[in-house]
Amino acid sequence: MPGICDLNLQEIILQPIQPNEQERFQSLMKALHYLGALPKIGHTLWYVASYHKEWLALLSFSSAAWKCAARDQWIGWSYRYQYDRLHLIANNSRFLILPEHHFPNLASRVLSLCERRISQDWQQHFGYPLLLLETFVDPHYFHGTIYRAANWVHVGDTLGFRRTRQGYSSSPQQPKQIFVRPLEKRSQARLSHSILDPCYCYGAPKIMLTADQMRSLPEFFLDIPDPRRKQGQRHSISCILAIAAGAVLCGMDGYKAIGGWAEDLGQKARARFGCRKRNKCYEVPSRTTFRETLIRVDPEKLDLALQAWNEQFADEDEGLAIDGKTMRNAIDEEGRQTHIMGVVGHQTGRSHTQKKSALCL
Repeated sequence: MPGICDLNLQEIILQPIQPNEQERFQSLMKALHYLGALPKIGHTLWYVASYHKEWLALLSFSSAAWKCAARDQWIGWSYRYQYDRLHLIANNSRFLILPEHHFPNLASRVLSLCERRISQDWQQHFGYPLLLLETFVDPHYFHGTIYRAANWVHVGDTLGFRRTRQGYSSSPQQPKQIFVRPLEKRSQARLSHSILDPCYCYGAPKIMLTADQMRSLPEFFLDIPDPRRKQGQRHSISCILAIAAGAVLCGMDGYKAIGGWAEDLGQKARARFGCRKRNKCYEVPSRTTFRETLIRVDPEKLDLALQAWNEQFADEDEGLAIDGKTMRNAIDEEGRQTHIMGVVGHQTGRSHTQKKSALCL
């Protein structure tokens, strides 16, 4: 490997880690990074910066933090938009410069190369681009010098709470510095605007439920008859339906996704949904319980309950989108074609109403 004077920063190459390189990547992270290695879960990209085929630095980018007050305040979005737009932010969860390669300006060069290509790589792998990068720096170990040098913005510090299996730690630990790096000139405006450009949308519209909304959902399902046998019931019908409705509102699709969303709920959220408490912990229904309940419950009564809940929170939408479509080959006995019109709230992404009408051909 050449010495410091021989290193040409312009010849450094940044590339995604290939499948046959993943074991080496994880081994180096585990051995050399103070936080260790991270499993490749969800939307994650790993990069290696090399010089003449010699590895210099390793980086990992993964999903953004769900909640980060300083970041959210800097963006300027409300909770109505946040959950539906978190996919446009990637977290630089690991950055490791290998011990023998601490050259001047290397870190800034590597971060610059990442900024140039990561949005396109994200689009190629996951189907949508990125608008913002974020990272958290522990001041106990570092001062964020390399991020400042690469023009990342220090937007504040965390409160020091960390995520646990039960939700969040009860007492704050060491706060971390929060740095962000916009990938476009209008990243901040695009993320906070009331209407998101279609090219940045991904999946079904999602909202983030408030504590009041979680507590209110079970009340609307209390009068729905329970189709299950009473023997062996561990969860109330109102709890099962409330969690399932909450999961769908937050963009989950299918029984597996609903079950996974339920498992990710913290203890406070589980209590708001009226979950069963056992051994001082609130338990959520299993995926099988969701499936067996939803396929047997009265669909008309369920629809009426959801409409009633929707009406209570409909005033949260400041703007509505109205769209209509004509159903192909849906012709009644009188030769009229069916037309469907829907009204969807811009802020919450909820479908407030759908109407069918017959049009004469």
